[in-house]
Parts: sequence; C-alpha cells; structure tokens
Amino acid sequence: MAIVSRREFIATLSATTLLSLIPTRSLAKMTSIQQQTVPPVAQPIPRQDVIHGETRTDSYFWLRDKANPKVIEYLEAENRYTETLMRQTEKLQADLYKELVGRIKQTDLTVPERQNGYYYYSRTEEGKQYTIYCRKKGDLSAPEEILVDQNALAEKSAYFRVGAYRVSPNQRYLAYSVDTDGSEIYTIYLKDLQNGELMADRITNAYGYALDWANDDRTLFYVTQDSAKRPYRVYRHTLGSTQADGLLFEEKDELFFVFLEKTRSKTYLLIGSESKITSEVRYLSADTPTGEFEVFHPRKPGVKYSVDHRADKFYILTDEDAKNSKLMEVSVSSPARQNWQEIIAHQNTIKLDGIDLFKDHLVVYEREDGLKNIRIVHLADSKVHRVSFPEPVYTFVPNRNPEFDTSTLRFTYDSLVTPDAVTDYDMNARTNEVKKREEVKGYDPSLYQSERTHATAPDGTRVPISLVYKKGIARDGSNPLYLYAYGSYGASMDPSFAANRLSLLDRGFIFAIAHIRGGGEMGKAWYEDGKLLKKKNTFTDYIASAEHLIAQKYTSAGKLVASGGSAGGLLMGAVVNMRPDLFKAVVAKVPFVDVINTMLDPSIPLTVTEYEEWGNPSD
Repeated sequence: MAIVSRREFIATLSATTLLSLIPTRSLAKMTSIQQQTVPPVAQPIPRQDVIHGETRTDSYFWLRDKANPKVIEYLEAENRYTETLMRQTEKLQADLYKELVGRIKQTDLTVPERQNGYYYYSRTEEGKQYTIYCRKKGDLSAPEEILVDQNALAEKSAYFRVGAYRVSPNQRYLAYSVDTDGSEIYTIYLKDLQNGELMADRITNAYGYALDWANDDRTLFYVTQDSAKRPYRVYRHTLGSTQADGLLFEEKDELFFVFLEKTRSKTYLLIGSESKITSEVRYLSADTPTGEFEVFHPRKPGVKYSVDHRADKFYILTDEDAKNSKLMEVSVSSPARQNWQEIIAHQNTIKLDGIDLFKDHLVVYEREDGLKNIRIVHLADSKVHRVSFPEPVYTFVPNRNPEFDTSTLRFTYDSLVTPDAVTDYDMNARTNEVKKREEVKGYDPSLYQSERTHATAPDGTRVPISLVYKKGIARDGSNPLYLYAYGSYGASMDPSFAANRLSLLDRGFIFAIAHIRGGGEMGKAWYEDGKLLKKKNTFTDYIASAEHLIAQKYTSAGKLVASGGSAGGLLMGAVVNMRPDLFKAVVAKVPFVDVINTMLDPSIPLTVTEYEEWGNPSD
C-alpha cells in the first residue's frame, strides 16, 4: 500500500471528524479562536435563468469559473480560515498521521497471478509513492522483470496515474495508459518486453480504462472520449503503423458510455454501450481483428444485458422482465434473441450481480438479504453449490482470474473486522486457501466485533445497518457513533475493512453503515425505491437508521456524526435540513447539493448521462 504525505493525509480529514476527537479543553480554546476569526463570505452576484416560465436566481454561479482570480482569492481565504480554526488540532493531526502510517506495511507485494507461463504481480517499496509492476517467467524463483516502475516515470510529474495495463497474448508487448495532470485524459504507451524499450507508437486522448489486444499480438483496440469526457469511440491500432487508426464504432447517444473487454475464453472482443438503464453489446472474433463488430442484440429502452462466452455458447445476464436479472444461454452459431434459453430464473429475493466463466465451471455472484454470495455450477453435470463464509457480516471482491482452464477461483474476502484475505477457492474440492492476508501492524481482530441490525422506515421497510466497534463498550447511549451511507446509482456499500477506521474505534467510536434505498444491497427494487420521485426514501431511511441506533442506545443525538460523500453528500444536505436536531456533526464530502443547477448545464462532464438517475430538469 502506497503512503501519502502528511499534507495529503490532512486534506482527507474532515474538520468535524477531528472535532469529535478533540478534548473538551481544546475545544474551548477553538471556540475562543473562532469568535476572534471572521469567516470569509462569498460575494453574491445574482444570475437569473428562466425555465418553464419560472425565474431562478443563482447568486454563486460565478464560483464555477476556475480561471477567475476572485474565485482563487476566495478559496485561499477559506483555506486560511480553516487553518486558523484548526490550529489547536495540529498535534492531534500529527499524532493521527503517525498512527495511520504506522499501520501500513510499506514494502509489500501482491499475490502473483499466473498468465500464459508468467507470474504477474505488483509491489511497493517503503518511502516510495507508486506501485511497481513486475513478472517472472516459469516459476516464482525466476529473476524479476520490472515492466513499469511508476516511481521512475512520475519523477517529472506533479500527478501520475496508470489506468489500463494489458499484456499481449504472446506476452511480448505491453500496452498501458498514463494520466500526468489529473485531467483523466490518458496517453497509451506500448512497450516491447523482449528488449525493454518503449515503442514509437503513441495514442493520445484515450479513455484510460478500456483497451485490449486481438489474438494476433499486433492489433490493439482502445476507446477515446468526447469533450464531456464520455468514452464514446472505439479505434483499432496496428503496431508500428503510421496510418491513422480506424474508427470502428461511435456512440452518438450522449446517455451512453462505451466500454471494451475480452472474454476470459480469449475468443471474442466485446464493445458495450451502456446508460443507467439500457445496454447493447457488439462482438468480434479475437482471431479476426480486421473484421466488423456485430450487434449481439439491439438495445431496448429500460433493458440491460451483458455477454460472456464458453465453448459453443454465449451466456447472457439480463434484466428483461427480470428486475433482479436472469441468466440465459444461446448457441454461438445462432445467437438471435428467439433462441435464448433460460438457465437461471429470476428470483424476487436474490439478485444476480454477475458471472464468471471458466472451462468447466460457471460462477454466479448473487445478493440475498443484503449480503453477497457465490454460486458454483459444475457444467459437466450441472451440480451446484455455494461458497461458505466464516462471518455473519462480510464482503468479497472477485479477482481478475485471467486463466480460463483452471478450477481455482480467486477472490479477496474481508469484513468490518477482518482485513483483506486473498483467497484461492478450489471449485472441485470446495476448499479455501488464503494466499495472503493484509498485514495491519498492531491490529488484533479479536478485540473488535461486528453485527447487523435493522431500522424500520416510515413506510415499514426494514433497513439493514452494519456496525463495528471495540468489544466491551456499553450500550448506554454514551458512545460516539459515525454513521455512513451513500444511497444512489444502485451502488452497494458493502461492509468492508478499513485500517484508518481503527483510529475511531480505538477512541470509543462505533462505526455504522446504513444500507439505505437508492443503493443496490437488497436488489434492483431497492435501488428504484430510492431514485427519481421516490428519492425521499433515501433520506427517510437514513433518518430512521439514526433514530434506531439512538433508540437501541448505541449512541445519542449529542454523539452522532453523519457522513456521506458525492451523491452521499446530497444525502447529508437533505438529512441535516430535515432533522438538524439528530446530529452532533455532519461530514459532507464533495457534496452534490446543487442538483438542479448542475443538471441544467449539459456542458458539465457527465451531466447528460446522469439524466436517468436524477431526471432532466429541462423536461
């Protein structure tokens, strides 16, 4: 795990989080300082817009102009005010930084991943900011080959980030994308791993996370962005070619993003177009890279589907007439919709999140009662079993698993108490082997406890809440509690481990996640019950969760901190206005609270693609 500078660390700490850790005597000093310091006030400059016959006034539109010296001047005044106000916490900040960094194993490496005769891994070195990508040929005792040392590449850049990273099928060529200024506009570089030299090929204005190779080891497919930074075009590049790359596909509908991937079978390249509620897939044999992509099934508004491949069949995960999705299969030779056959039916209580295909196995990722599960199907005899997990509240993330002909499924397991454990699961023997546990220095998981409880929303809906705390705390309402939630886009806030959280738990905090509607923890209906005209359910679910935790004496209103970021910051803006009496402090991280103004401006990146989430106020 790479470390950050103390300045970067302090920037991630909210004032309200720090305030909750400060002794009463220091708080009194801060109050005195605050009384002597006048906070800066942005000058109101009214700007009027008329829409649907109604005049709206925005007095702070001018703050969007990053090139305006007065904007910079105002932000600098805000920073000076914050520094003055927080001066009494400087020792605490230094102590917390030392504490957090002290838990990190700075020199570390990932579990090697086998791919076509090589073992690929990455590692970090103490005192260095960035990851180093490496491989070894044949076995792990072979000499190390450094493919990309980000630390060396980043020396001349104030900002550096590697996006996609793809090795060609014959393992000779490496394509990787780099952003050196934080603009999210990437340049793709190609490297000949045989001689270690960068090739002359350069691809600019690329979308950083979508590129892949054809099976000829000479053809690279990649995606570019439009002016709103929406990935929308797919190109084909031939190594060493000086001719302009060929445009293969352009998504003209601004509601849709484009992605690119290759099936694990290495047989097909896939182009996906996807909005919030609709998708369409195109496919091409990876053995015929100069061919034309074919539409798998034409898009149908409100229907999403994804495609994977094994042997002579395509597998299709779709939500057509199946809110929680169903799994279909069809022959490669006749993939038309009328030939699809259902193999896993829709269920009201179980959501199909995704699948992974291997030579002999189908892996199905599911959600039931807010928890993730793995279903394994042995394809030769259709026998089915589920992977068992050791804790009542947990989560996992599937790893890349690049090998197709294997009986091993690798995933990373963790919980609110258990740090990341990279686990190899033998799908035939049904056994686990933990290949590596995240080392958190000084941490003893036996001192902590997690649980799940449920609040009741105003309409009677049961809202799950995951909690973690240090064993031995009293349920008498005296505990400070940090209540986090998100509740948008169908995104699930799973109960995962965070080493930084220990600094709160060790000071007597309870940490809780409210799995509110608008998220996807309980299926697609859970998401749809917290968006558009039902968005208020997101807010009332959170308030109900806070009230439940107070009623059950986990905490009290005078000890409760509310927290959410981005769309979760919208949640914060709503609940602190609806129930200001309920919270001692609110941490609103990059809050999306100017919703109408934002959605009325299609020039802002991603605005148009968000219409299906928030609505289009121009309509």
